[in-house]
Amino acid sequence: MAVSLKAMAYFTTALRHGNIAKAAAELNIAASAVSTAIDQVEAAFDLTLITRQRSRGIKPNASGLAIARKFERLLEDYRSVLSEGTALKQALSGALCIGYYAPIAPAFLPKILSSFVPEASDIVLHLDECDNDTAQEGLLNGKYDAILFVSEDARPSVEFDVLVEAPAYCLLPKSHDLAGQSSISLAQIAQEPLVVLNRPVASAYYRGLFDTQTHGVSIAAYANSTEMVRSLVSEGYGCAILNMQPLTVTSYSGEDVVGLPISDNLPPLTLAVAYDKSRPRKLVQHFVDECRAHFSGVGPERCIVEK
Repeated sequence: MAVSLKAMAYFTTALRHGNIAKAAAELNIAASAVSTAIDQVEAAFDLTLITRQRSRGIKPNASGLAIARKFERLLEDYRSVLSEGTALKQALSGALCIGYYAPIAPAFLPKILSSFVPEASDIVLHLDECDNDTAQEGLLNGKYDAILFVSEDARPSVEFDVLVEAPAYCLLPKSHDLAGQSSISLAQIAQEPLVVLNRPVASAYYRGLFDTQTHGVSIAAYANSTEMVRSLVSEGYGCAILNMQPLTVTSYSGEDVVGLPISDNLPPLTLAVAYDKSRPRKLVQHFVDECRAHFSGVGPERCIVEK
């Protein structure tokens, strides 16, 4: 038979007062409820733990005192957990764990974080780059407090806010003959060798854009990081289709690239932030609010190539 926290509290209060009526008065309950709790505790252990004395209240025996001390420690730990939980929910401190499937997250995530994380703070950041599915799994199993991901592949149980819809654009070497145009068509891109960002969701999206093209597309290279794609393009291996751009036109290899809007009407990819909306910690809510503020302000202008 289990002993409830309520029964523990009634039992220890009664022993502290040595009187059922006085314990009931402190707890603001009926004396019969205290008496019932004592009976439940004794039944759970199959022991007599107190002596009831009509004129002098109640008196614990050695077993009753030992159990009462253990109950007090359990109740103290329970109250401490509740207090720490309340403080954790309200505090701008502790660990903030973020999973992100956003190839150019380094271009905007540090700025978002610096907008609300004080220089001398007790906040510890844990930032994991992962694929779209791993990010969502991490959110659902409690590994991440929030995730940045592509919501076209969202699971039904993941709640999210859309941050930005990013149209596809073409990435070319600065020296390419087409780089000086104001825009480029999908048909023109299909004539060029392609460097494909080979990440879940992204690669299927990019290949799907060419389903309407009558001629086969030539793939020059697959790369699983945006910076490798940019470096390969800058060195002339081919062109690429991406959705969000970093703040620099220079690739890791030191050569410049150009992003051109695509004139065709193509579906965008949607960057979203997901978190537990029902009971967010204050720290998590601040992060989400700053993500929204960033992408409703300068964010789109800095990372989107529009027609």
